[in-house]
This record gives sequence, structure tokens and C-alpha cells, in this order.
Amino acid sequence: MEVIDTKFSDAKLIIPDVYEDNRGFFKETYQNKRFLDKGLPFILWPQDGVSFSKKKYTVRGMHEQINMSKLVQVLQGEVFDVIVDLRKESSTYKQWQGFHLSASNHNQLLIPMGFAHGFMTLTKNVIFHYKMSAIHNKEIERAFKWDSKELGIIWPEHKKITISKKDKNARENI
Repeated sequence: MEVIDTKFSDAKLIIPDVYEDNRGFFKETYQNKRFLDKGLPFILWPQDGVSFSKKKYTVRGMHEQINMSKLVQVLQGEVFDVIVDLRKESSTYKQWQGFHLSASNHNQLLIPMGFAHGFMTLTKNVIFHYKMSAIHNKEIERAFKWDSKELGIIWPEHKKITISKKDKNARENI
């Protein structure tokens, strides 16, 4: 397993070891001891979730739940994944970074508390997996528009996007 720093001190790109042969592959997506050995924090993961997006250019986000870290990965397809630092005391407050996550590159993204998260599917039929450090609570979830002019996130070129009513009606500013 390789851990790669991002522009944010606590967010990490994780490349798991993948063992391939003529049958396919095996990869370990999480093991507490390996994460600790690599200097990553101990996180209790009480909830997992999976989203399925049928269409290319589906956007999910930008969402933040202030009490939750996430470990995300793509099980099928490819996405452009974006995180935004919303920690007011941080030197990288309101900065964003994007990552290509796909079933073929096996990359995972560790997103610490205090970050917003969203993604755009770059293929059809995307299966996206979330490990969450807290039980999802929609009462404390915040959302802002994926194309907020305040942040200026540069998304991949796209045709007409598919987006939920909730995300379409999200607030414009942080």
C-alpha cells in the first residue's frame, strides 16, 4: 500500500496493493494495522455506503457532514472526485483538489472531517463505495452547488449533467 500526500495535510490518496493473475485480481481495501503502520489515523468506520450512477456526467455533491471522515473508492467505472477544505482555521480553507478514481486504478481517497466532497461520473454505470466515520445524519449535512463560482472548481468537460433536485437547489456560496 502506498500513501500519497495531497495539497491538504490530512487528506491522502491511497494506492492499495493489487494482486492480479489470469483469474482477475485481489486487493485489500482496508486493514486497520496497515493504515496505522503508514501513519494514518485510527478511524472507527461504523457505516459503509454504495451509490450507483447509471449515466455518464452524473454529479453527486458537494456535501459535507462536519462530524464525518470518509474513505472512498470506485468499484466500477471512473469518476472525477473533488474535495474542498471547509476548515475555517486551515491555511487551505476554501481550496479544492480533484482526483481521478476508477475501478482500474484502484485508488482510494481518505477525506478528513471538515471537507466537502463530490464527484462527477466519467463513465456509465459507476459504483462508488464510501466508508464513513459516523452514521449519516441529514440534519447536519451541508451542501453547496457543485459549480459554485466562489470556489471555481474546474470539472472535466461535460455534456448535460444529471443531478439530484437536492444538489441542484443547494446554496451557491460556502
